[in-house]
Amino acid sequence: MSAPVSRLIVEYDGTDFSGWARQPGLRTVQGELERALSVVLRREAVALTVAGRTDAGVHARGQVASYAGEPVRPDALNALLPYDVAVLECDATRPGFDARRDATSRAYAYRVLTRRTRSPYERRYALHWPRPLDRPALERCAEGLVGRHDFTAFTPTETEHVRFERDVLAARWRHDGPDALEFLIEADAFMRNMIRVLVGTMLEVAGHRRSAEDFIELLTGRPRADAGSTAPPHGLHFLGAGYDGTHVLAQKGGVQP
Repeated sequence: MSAPVSRLIVEYDGTDFSGWARQPGLRTVQGELERALSVVLRREAVALTVAGRTDAGVHARGQVASYAGEPVRPDALNALLPYDVAVLECDATRPGFDARRDATSRAYAYRVLTRRTRSPYERRYALHWPRPLDRPALERCAEGLVGRHDFTAFTPTETEHVRFERDVLAARWRHDGPDALEFLIEADAFMRNMIRVLVGTMLEVAGHRRSAEDFIELLTGRPRADAGSTAPPHGLHFLGAGYDGTHVLAQKGGVQP
C-alpha cells in the first residue's frame, strides 16, 4: 500500500522571513511550517516540498506544499504558527504527489502602487511608483512575453540554471483599484529574480527610457547587462501552481492563456 501524501495551501507575508527554504539560524516559512507539522503529527521531523521557492521578502497567496503523512486540521496548525503565515487547506492527495515536481505551471503577481503619495498600508506589498506610466507600452511588453523565449537577460549572470528557455502561458497588466497595477504572469517555471527583472525593465519602457521593441529583443537570449534593474521583492506575490495542465490565472479569473 502506498504511503499517504497530503497537500497544503499556504498564505504568508514574506516581509520578516528569509525566504521559503529552511536555513540554519534563520527564520523561514518552511522552518515554521515543518515545526508546526511535527508537533501536530507527533513526529520528530516532517519534510515539505514546495511548488515555488520564494526569496526573502516575497509573499504568497496560494503556495502549494506537500509532505508524506496524513492530513491535519488547518486550525490545529495555525494555532502553532506565527501571525504572518497561515494554512488555508490541508487535504489528502494522490500517492506519490510532489508539489514541486508535479507542478505544470506557476503564477505570480507583481503589485505597483501608482499614486503620487506613498501608502502606509501598501508599503509591504507594492512597489511605490509615483512617476507617469505608459500603460499601452506595458501591455505591449506583456503580450510579447507569451510563448517560449530565452530569458537569459532576466536572471543573474552567475546562476545554477542550465536551461534559460521558459514557456509563458499568460501575461498581462491589470488595474487593481484606482491606484494600483498588477502584473500577472504564469509559466512552466521561473528562474531566480526573473519576474523582478522583467518588471524593472518594463517600468523603464513605461517611463520611455527604452522601447517595447527593445524589450522584446531581450527575449532572444541577450546578456543580463542589457536588461533593466531588479524590482524589489516586496511587490511580488506567489499566486498558486497548476497541476495536470490546469491554469492558475484562468481559474482565478485573471488572464486566459
